[in-house]
Amino acid sequence: MKAATLTLDRDFSLAPIDPRVYGGFAEHLGRHIYTGIYEPGHPTADAQGFRQDVIALVRELAMPIMRYPGGNFVSGYHWEDGVGPQETRPRRLDLAWGVTETNAFGTNEFIDWCQKVNTEPMLAVNLGTRGPDQARQLVEYCNHPGGTQLSELRISHGWRAPHAVKTWCLGNEMDGFWQMGTKTPYEYGRLANETAKLMKWVDSRIELILCGSSGRGMPDFGKWEWEALQECYENVDYLSLHTYYDDHNGDLASFVSEPDNMGDFIDEAIALCDAVKASKKSKKTLHLSFDEWNVWFPKNNALPQKRTWPEVSERPSDVYDMADVLVVGGMLLTLMEHAERVKIGCIAQVVNLLAPILTEPGGRAWRQTIFWPFHHAATLGRGTALRCAVNAPRFDSKVREQASVLKTVAVLADDESALTIFAINRDPAGDPLELSLDLRAFGTLAPHEHLCIAHPNLNAENTADAPETVVPHTRALPPLDHGKGAVTLPPLSWNVLRYRTAP
Repeated sequence: MKAATLTLDRDFSLAPIDPRVYGGFAEHLGRHIYTGIYEPGHPTADAQGFRQDVIALVRELAMPIMRYPGGNFVSGYHWEDGVGPQETRPRRLDLAWGVTETNAFGTNEFIDWCQKVNTEPMLAVNLGTRGPDQARQLVEYCNHPGGTQLSELRISHGWRAPHAVKTWCLGNEMDGFWQMGTKTPYEYGRLANETAKLMKWVDSRIELILCGSSGRGMPDFGKWEWEALQECYENVDYLSLHTYYDDHNGDLASFVSEPDNMGDFIDEAIALCDAVKASKKSKKTLHLSFDEWNVWFPKNNALPQKRTWPEVSERPSDVYDMADVLVVGGMLLTLMEHAERVKIGCIAQVVNLLAPILTEPGGRAWRQTIFWPFHHAATLGRGTALRCAVNAPRFDSKVREQASVLKTVAVLADDESALTIFAINRDPAGDPLELSLDLRAFGTLAPHEHLCIAHPNLNAENTADAPETVVPHTRALPPLDHGKGAVTLPPLSWNVLRYRTAP
């Protein structure tokens, strides 16, 4: 058995965690919308056609914010197509994903669905094939109380109260060759600046997210951020980051160490934002929105080669296993570690394609393996992230040298009534890990529970017929002796150690 140590002190904090880092992303992609969250005629569908079995599962995830409608989809989207009477909405070819978009589900339906799952909407505007005028019109339609053509149009559609959408994305992945309306960084920066100006003139309370490069591996990463931000730094509030990781064809050491590369990506993006801030002698600090992240396998990640234009996408959904729990969990911990600057995070997606929830058309809905680490983080990872002093064995992989076998973050509740330690034993050798804890700085702590996700088969999956193959189990959490103790973390496991402070 290998051994590691963790020392914590309540005074050595990183930053309060913004609950919005536990957000989601809903796009017209795969079966996310149609037969995912929206399926009139389903046995559980409500009067609006929303699947109530899915609503119940999304509520469990406790997502404070939800991005919509894309993604690549938004770069060709006309928001006007998705409002008004459903029977008169136009059918369009969606060039992003090769399907026929019926527009049966649009902005107002999304707003209502957000209310039902207890989340805040985060809308994206089309800066691929459209521009500032259409974007400011959408803000007016959504947020203006009344008395103008667009606000009265919303009211005539049945939504009298304004939607009060606070957070907006200025397009999506605009440096990608796959994007409708790909831009150079200068073109995009100028367009984003003028769009931001008009949108904030309509509603000065909104916050705006600028597209960063589509990924750390893009040839223009760094150059894109520098040039685009030079054009619009003072008019935007966040820089967007996106990343996806695959399983490296079964190379476990490379796969489980990818969350550390995500951390480097964040650090580099922060450095770029701060470099622009310094160059402009600005007093404004830009925060980050990591609004697309997940594990996504290459076979399902490809752009459509043959466009057959079905109404319901034929793209298969990724089925996640125990190994994915370790990586998705690690990515969540990376977001927590960067709480000072990462204020928004959106796992992509929420239902079907690549998501913690899967559904059958007309049938069942169930929790994937990755549902559980997200649920734990979103519900128990609220408070202040603490600085972790860790001493643990290390391993090398093809994508990273000297990764720690222990990935950990500690969170102190806002009222200091509870201390939660998230700990992943990601040792590729498959050894258990004895974790020695030094928590003396917190006074008397009472062990509450040890939640653990582990399975002897890393390929174990949750399916409709076996939805509880990989689920959390409760283990004994040994008491502390004058603030010190030890906990055994099973091989290749996700762990949540919960302690209560003395009253």
